[in-house]
Amino acid sequence: MENSEQGTIILYRKTLYAGLWSEIPVFRLMLGMCPTLAVTAAVKPAFTMGMCVLFVLICSNIVVSLMRNLLKPHLRIMMFTLTIATFVTIADLFLKAFQPEMSDALGPYVPLIIVNCIIICRAEACASKNGIFVSILDAIGMGLGFTIALCILASIRELLSTGAIFAIQIFPLQDKGGWFVPIAAFGLPVGAFVTLGLMLGLANLSKKK
Repeated sequence: MENSEQGTIILYRKTLYAGLWSEIPVFRLMLGMCPTLAVTAAVKPAFTMGMCVLFVLICSNIVVSLMRNLLKPHLRIMMFTLTIATFVTIADLFLKAFQPEMSDALGPYVPLIIVNCIIICRAEACASKNGIFVSILDAIGMGLGFTIALCILASIRELLSTGAIFAIQIFPLQDKGGWFVPIAAFGLPVGAFVTLGLMLGLANLSKKK
């Protein structure tokens, strides 16, 4: 009995840890690249996107786990998509109602969560094969891992392109008597590719070590 409980705890830890590091979507699995490159010019939209993905992941994993024994092989992808689309619509309408400026800033990338490979992957790989608690832990780990990755990239890009994070000035600007000269390229698409490439390199290097 004790061994069974220890095995369950180890399973829970592995499930949560996978999304946070060993299988972190952006740096390990390289999933969700479109929003990763598109919304990380600043931390606020990156964090908002991460929270939307986390909400959809948790809700869709719960529903898929509950109906896993009723799924037919030829219908499962359609059911996954319909389930995900429902919660993406809720997230999109919530942003439009309560955060219209952020909704405009994110543009089409919130509705595109429907086809985000992270969510479909977790529905297929975890929620359709495991109980509700493991599915929730998997969603939390993957969702937080995705959010952390986006916020790291956004922090680097926003800091180097404006000298600020969350509109809080960190580096004193040269045109205001300081020393920092903003690197405008990091606020552009090229900055997203450069920053992501460097972070992937660091992630691979740490894995080798």
